[in-house]
Amino acid sequence: MARYIRHASAFSVLLLAALLGNAARVQVVQAGSYDANPANRRPTIARYQHPRGDILVGGEPVTGSTDTGEQLRYERTYRNGPLYAPVTGFASQMYGTTFLENAEDAVLSGTDPMLSPFPVWNDVARAAGPAGNVVTTLDRGAQEAAYRGLHGRRGAVAAIEPGTGRILALVSTPSYDPAALSGNSEATASAWARLNHDPEKPMLNRAVRQTYPPGSTFKVVTAAAALDAGVTVDLDARTDSPDPYRLPGTTTRLTNEGDGCADTSLREAFRWSCNTVFAKLGVDVGVTDMAATAEAFGFNDGRLSVPFPVSPSSFDTSVDKAQLALSSIGQYNTRATPLQMAMVAAAVANGGRLRTPYLVDRTTRRGGETLAGGGLQPARQVMRPSTAVQLRELMTDVVTEGTGTNAALPGAVVGGKTGTAQHGVGNSGVPYAWFVSWAQAEGDLEPKVAVAVVVEDASADRGEISGGGDAAPIAREVMRSVLGL
Repeated sequence: MARYIRHASAFSVLLLAALLGNAARVQVVQAGSYDANPANRRPTIARYQHPRGDILVGGEPVTGSTDTGEQLRYERTYRNGPLYAPVTGFASQMYGTTFLENAEDAVLSGTDPMLSPFPVWNDVARAAGPAGNVVTTLDRGAQEAAYRGLHGRRGAVAAIEPGTGRILALVSTPSYDPAALSGNSEATASAWARLNHDPEKPMLNRAVRQTYPPGSTFKVVTAAAALDAGVTVDLDARTDSPDPYRLPGTTTRLTNEGDGCADTSLREAFRWSCNTVFAKLGVDVGVTDMAATAEAFGFNDGRLSVPFPVSPSSFDTSVDKAQLALSSIGQYNTRATPLQMAMVAAAVANGGRLRTPYLVDRTTRRGGETLAGGGLQPARQVMRPSTAVQLRELMTDVVTEGTGTNAALPGAVVGGKTGTAQHGVGNSGVPYAWFVSWAQAEGDLEPKVAVAVVVEDASADRGEISGGGDAAPIAREVMRSVLGL
């Protein structure tokens, strides 16, 4: 009998070992595949069992959570959703997350181990801690001024604090309400389909994900390259610039919108945006130095993140002289996001030093304790300080007595550059209106804001399609708000 008991015991131990082995296989070895299985709803249910952390602007939340009482309990809500959509993005139970909701998801969802006093235990238990908050760098007044100025037209605004790189405004219109995508109902699916098929592309973040030909605003970069390279040193000396200018190696003649550009000085050419002068300057500088200057400003850099990725702006380095001439006036293959052009203006305003822009000031625990600091980066010198001084002088002239007078602000020094960018087959599209600028209030030691504005659907009257007419007033109101004027 004892022999049978021993055999039964051994068999029972064997069965127990097999059971434990299988449990270990399922829970450890194959845990990842089970977690990733679409049929496994436990992680999704757990994700929405607690309110999501908030995104803050000016110390006040622009997001929230509402208890639906359903299996996926908490849905995301938004305050002034269309105003902040290019910053927050959406957090959807059906379609995932975008922009800050995505980049800071670990903090906002409570899964960041740094949120818990016992991160190792939370990791083992796979439990989410209390959600944290994300404090942005946005200036509420500047954001509202930019959104109000665009007034639903297709376009975008980016504003930066030159000395730090803090993003003060990031607006894209037309916009949408991210709350429409929060749930998992038929209404959510319908809103998703409607927004994705809307020809106005309201979910496209034009400020950071759309590149445009920058037109004459790129002449800031060309002027910087020419001054740094010593191709021109005196702002008031006459240049060797015929009007019209025959593009090298071609029979194509480049002209200007106005008269008086032939052999004019750099100061007058910048003030009145003479294409012929800057096209020839770009050729004289050469593709190597033009590309080096553009890349110092941030062109051709696909690594920029604020913290969500920014589409790279481009300056073509494989061009002949005719193509280089057009590239140097912001045409041909030259493309830029509004954020990139705000960086150009900010570098001029900051003495030739460029701070990498960032949108998150800090992340915090629920009680307000700082979890991680902001994204302040060391400044890099993109041009000589003396060149920056000269460019500030040129940009100031544009606003005081040139094409950018609509950006003037009583009580402040304002520098700017207008731009009208051709596009479409045979330049048949309605030109984009651009304006880049910076502003320094009387009594301030340095400029406090740099702005870039692009308006896609400006007036159809060619005389009114200009950065000075359509974009400069928007920039002026953003700068006025930041400076408190």
